[in-house]
Amino acid sequence: MQIEKKDIRALTKEQLRNFFVANGDKAFRGNQVYEWLWQKRAHTFEDMTNVSKETRAMLEANFVINHIKVDTLQRSEDGTVKNAVRLHDDLIVESVLIPTETRTTACVSSQVGCSLDCNFCATARLKRMRNLEPGEIYDQVAAIDNESRLYYDRPLSNIVFMGMGEPLMNYPNVMKAIDMITSSEGLGMSPKRITVSTSGIPKMIKKMADDEVKFKLAVSLHSAVEEIRNEIMPFTKSFPLTDLRESLEYWYRKTKSKITYEYVVWKGINDDKRSIDALVKFCKYVPCKVNLIEYNPIDDGMFQQASEEATNAYIAALEKNNIVAKVRRSRGKDIDAACGQLANKS
Repeated sequence: MQIEKKDIRALTKEQLRNFFVANGDKAFRGNQVYEWLWQKRAHTFEDMTNVSKETRAMLEANFVINHIKVDTLQRSEDGTVKNAVRLHDDLIVESVLIPTETRTTACVSSQVGCSLDCNFCATARLKRMRNLEPGEIYDQVAAIDNESRLYYDRPLSNIVFMGMGEPLMNYPNVMKAIDMITSSEGLGMSPKRITVSTSGIPKMIKKMADDEVKFKLAVSLHSAVEEIRNEIMPFTKSFPLTDLRESLEYWYRKTKSKITYEYVVWKGINDDKRSIDALVKFCKYVPCKVNLIEYNPIDDGMFQQASEEATNAYIAALEKNNIVAKVRRSRGKDIDAACGQLANKS
């Protein structure tokens, strides 16, 4: 029976060093290989050109590198780049590069499918097949960094976890990936340029605060009226707004980091005065800003973009109460890709 080889990137640097010592080699060889895996982004052991052929053969016999492959790449008229990313087990996730005049942002996935059941989200219809490993999350960012340099002649500047999946339901792997993305031994990016977007899991928001994370937090709120929120995001029946509010107040006390609310206004669902007033009230609990997101319908069903008048009514009410609000237009419409709505998951 063939034993399944372990992905070498699951090993810490210390474990790699110990592996080489146990196999009669010097510990520093582990440092060399670790650098190839993360900083130099090696896809195969053959890429490790300053490592002897014998050592590469030994690594090949014991491990694999479960690197992602960008299966198809689409470029939008507005410059957005959408990647269909093939994983080692042939499952597919998506990631998106969003360019602006001054920066490039990677929108990355954290799960294959999603653990949650938001009715407006195409990813939720896939259901969760598995969590992404830290290396698979890291690879999405590294691939988009390469694309940013290739197409825009500058390195990637920002990362948002707004792709497929709920990041806080894959917490250990997301945290490990962010550790490597921000490490000087990895991509060396500032955590302040990373935003993790959650649909609102109070226990995990508190855990992030306790773990003293340095990245930013965004919450896909979409309604501050309990029954509307429960209808469009059924899982929230287990996470009422009072619990969410308490966790966000806890987050702010611990981190002093302002929260971003992601909010889609839908026709006939949350485009009325009651919904506007509820959001304004909710925003006053914790320092925040609001991104009003343009919606890409996934079918001809109940979720349709609200009128511009409704969106403007939200902005007017929020600004009147000194709450920063902006409309985030959908990007890459011609290739069906939008940051914050990758597969309409925001």
